[in-house]
Amino acid sequence: MCGDLEEDGPTHVEERLHARFLGHARTLLAQYAKAPAPKDDKDLNSYMNKLFTDGLSRAARDSDGAPDGQSYAWLASQPLVFARLAGFLASHMALQEDPLRKVLEAMMLGYAEGEEMTVADHDHGHSHDHDQDHDHGHSHGHGHDHGDHHH
Repeated sequence: MCGDLEEDGPTHVEERLHARFLGHARTLLAQYAKAPAPKDDKDLNSYMNKLFTDGLSRAARDSDGAPDGQSYAWLASQPLVFARLAGFLASHMALQEDPLRKVLEAMMLGYAEGEEMTVADHDHGHSHDHDQDHDHGHSHGHGHDHGDHHH
């Protein structure tokens, strides 16, 4: 029955999405682990990178260790929790720092990183060596969409 879909366990698509997340998370965590140690581990960028990898590592561990059939549900709930946390933290920033805008920009950056990793996972059927000054409305996975502007 339509209302019983959640009780039937994860779908094949949900399992693939969760597996893709785990692969991407492990790739990012490995990249951060291989990066040269910062000169000053007390600087702001080092702190933010460590906080990001701590959160990502925890999210991957938690969703991977979820009860049977719940990995995707746990994964799907995590952005909501982190968004709530981001909102709570941002509510304590000075308004002239435009905290909501900063949070949304950071969220969009993270979303774009995930999309770029997904695009890189797939050969989407055509070469990137063609003239890129064209209007066909799709992304080539390198940070901008050719359908919106011309070089």
